[in-house]
Amino acid sequence: MAKQLDYHTLREIFTRFQAAEPEPKGELEHVNAYTLVVAVALSAQATDAGVNKATRELFKIADTPQKMLDLGEERLIEHIKTIGLYRNKAKNVIKLSQILVDEYGGEVPNSRAALQSLPGVGRKTANVVLNMWWKQPAQAVDTHIFRVGNRSGIAPGKDVDAVERAVEDNIPADFQQHAHHWLILHGRYHCKARKPMCGTCIIRDLCMFEDKNL
Repeated sequence: MAKQLDYHTLREIFTRFQAAEPEPKGELEHVNAYTLVVAVALSAQATDAGVNKATRELFKIADTPQKMLDLGEERLIEHIKTIGLYRNKAKNVIKLSQILVDEYGGEVPNSRAALQSLPGVGRKTANVVLNMWWKQPAQAVDTHIFRVGNRSGIAPGKDVDAVERAVEDNIPADFQQHAHHWLILHGRYHCKARKPMCGTCIIRDLCMFEDKNL
């Protein structure tokens, strides 16, 4: 595990990320807070592209908790059966939709604790929703961020919680809003698991990864 990079190096890294992509966006398609919750819940152990393909038609007919309940579990399964663990995910989507109708008047709550109380919504999902919809500087740590954080020294940690804390504690506040998107995109397209593209990496001179693939 790399050591934690210092403040000035982190500022330079995120200044470069910002210059390359001023407004990074999550790749999950959604039309409101509810469809974002559903999309993120469906994305566990699945690709964003695969989820988008399944939800494009689904969200045209079920973009609120009540409409999802009206659709029902079996018809929901027909839409999402190309996604891994689709039966269990369908159960969770129906359950969380019922809770949103019964306890929150059909609205998605905007506290992490309330979000995490929903079936199929963990801390990572809650953080994605808080960040993307309510613009809170919440950090959702996935496999890409965990890898980039540890390889580079941007946010080293033994587990996802430690990496999340390292991002929140060490990355300058003015970069916090987009930090997790920059790190995800960097991990997905440049700092790949098997063959990192160090030769074209915009932060390779600042990164602490010793086995650079140049």
